[in-house]
Amino acid sequence: MIKKLLLLSLFVLPLKLAAQSTITGRVYDFENKLPLAQVEVLNLSNKQSSKTAAAGQFSVTAKQGDLLTFTLKGYHVDTLYLTSMRPVAIYLPNSSISLNEVKIQSAKLSPYLDIENINAGITPTKRIEGDDLAGKKNNDRAGGIVLNLGFDKMKAQREKEQRLTENEGVENEIRLNFNETTVGNITKLKGDELKAFLSIYQPNVERVKSEAPFNYTLYIAQAYQAWLKLPPAQRKVPKFK
Repeated sequence: MIKKLLLLSLFVLPLKLAAQSTITGRVYDFENKLPLAQVEVLNLSNKQSSKTAAAGQFSVTAKQGDLLTFTLKGYHVDTLYLTSMRPVAIYLPNSSISLNEVKIQSAKLSPYLDIENINAGITPTKRIEGDDLAGKKNNDRAGGIVLNLGFDKMKAQREKEQRLTENEGVENEIRLNFNETTVGNITKLKGDELKAFLSIYQPNVERVKSEAPFNYTLYIAQAYQAWLKLPPAQRKVPKFK
């Protein structure tokens, strides 16, 4: 009986060790490349965590497919999706650095802006005369009422133009960060599966705006976990009637 238990333990122990493997690496400052100490390394998949030592090194229980976050006050939170168990090097940007900066190739000016004519697009005011004092100025003692007819409509149109321009910038950001190249590098999906994933899980403009700065790496990794739980029949590009 004892021999059987010993033999069983010899088989079970390697399996446990494989399941409880660790990922190691170092964390550095993005700008000066110096190691960062006291960075919290959290495995979102199994809730295990550790902190980096003085030389930036860390070790935490993990397996392939887990999600790790790296957090330090004064720095942007970074997220790593484990596609392998090789040692990693993480470079945290200072929080003063703006992430996901979009380079604007062209800009559309508001139709109300005209360099040659600063009054372009502004509806002329109309004076309503309530007495016989025609020609009096507004700052005279017995003036009339001045209404800026069309101002509300102009303001609404301006706000609409601003929203459209802002949404165009966000849509461009989504295209830069959520495409076949970026998603394929993280998920290793290819072909029709990759196209279906992009179609099903593409983030919308409102979500990206509400969660700015949007963490695309974390979003893609979480979406991939949801994708793996889908039945094969649902891993297809939706058909719209």
